[in-house]
Amino acid sequence: MGERTRQALPSVLSVLLSLGVCWLLIALSKDAEGFTTATAAYLQMLWGGVGDWPRYLEGAAATVLTRPLGEAAMKAALLTFTGLSVAVAFKVGLFNIGAQGQMILGALAAAVVGAHVALPAPLHIPAALLGAAVAGGAWAGIAAVLRLYRGVHEVISTIMLNWVALRLVDNWLVVGPLRGVAEAGASITGTAEIHPTAQLPRLLGDVSRLNLGFVLAVLAAVAVWAWLTRTRSGFETRAVGLGDEAARAAGIPVTRRAGFAMTLAGALAGLAGAVLVLGTEGRYPGTLGAPYGFDGIAIALIGNNHPLGVGAAALFFGVLRAGGTRMQLLDVHKSFPELIQGLALLFVAGRLIWLAVLRKRNASAPVPAAPPAPAAQVPHA
Repeated sequence: MGERTRQALPSVLSVLLSLGVCWLLIALSKDAEGFTTATAAYLQMLWGGVGDWPRYLEGAAATVLTRPLGEAAMKAALLTFTGLSVAVAFKVGLFNIGAQGQMILGALAAAVVGAHVALPAPLHIPAALLGAAVAGGAWAGIAAVLRLYRGVHEVISTIMLNWVALRLVDNWLVVGPLRGVAEAGASITGTAEIHPTAQLPRLLGDVSRLNLGFVLAVLAAVAVWAWLTRTRSGFETRAVGLGDEAARAAGIPVTRRAGFAMTLAGALAGLAGAVLVLGTEGRYPGTLGAPYGFDGIAIALIGNNHPLGVGAAALFFGVLRAGGTRMQLLDVHKSFPELIQGLALLFVAGRLIWLAVLRKRNASAPVPAAPPAPAAQVPHA
């Protein structure tokens, strides 16, 4: 078994086990036909995430495919950005619990630039994305400075900064100085509507909410992977995460690499907020709703902190979350995708157990017998 396969198997097995456990829970909570109901619920969740292919093949409109795919891609993009945020910090040995707060600041910055700056679309979208990245990176930079220069543990500071961001934005700025102005007697919540030039283009038009944000998330995952594996600074970042004292002895600027990684983590979380505002919401709403920043922790761990693994995990759980609401058709609660994700994270936490099982399995595999050694040739006189 290759090293990459051995490292990925615990995550794959954990996800499969969580799917099995939740399927069993649904089956046991129903009547005599519980197993049939559980299977049907899982199929509904699948069709709600990748498109209702049975209906499409029976002649239904293409929207039964495009709309679910758009919802899954939207959620996968957000999970990819926040998962990358946590994974990048992990690579340098820091635990970024503050992706939620960084996402909030990024979303607000994107909403402000999108609504109050007038630019043509080719410049407006990059400006809003840049504003979100700078806001998220600056918020994470506070925790980085506290850790590197004052010794404050980043878990404590990022958790506290989450609440500061929430109260600062949701309880003051969005309902106060940055509140949108109602028009024609209409009542609105959140900030002002962004200009059309700041909206992320929809890739399939009005038949799906699939937008440029998903493409940006994929490019971000590939870019982070390339940076970590193909550049000197990426190698030094990983070296710091493996051992800062050894990295310092090797001449690596530990403080600079750690500070940059934490700032980049915040920028990625800020981009998640920008994708949400520019791609679907159109403004900073009264509240961001789902805690994608905290979900990023689970996605990073399930993806083994590998940028491409994070992207794969985000896509998988994006599909499950998009289809979760369809489980209600069978009287199954729509929160089961979150339960599957939580159980998968719990099982991934037992990574050492999985590796021990795989190691024992490899050790018990029969070893092919070596071919007999050739007989020694005695030279004749």
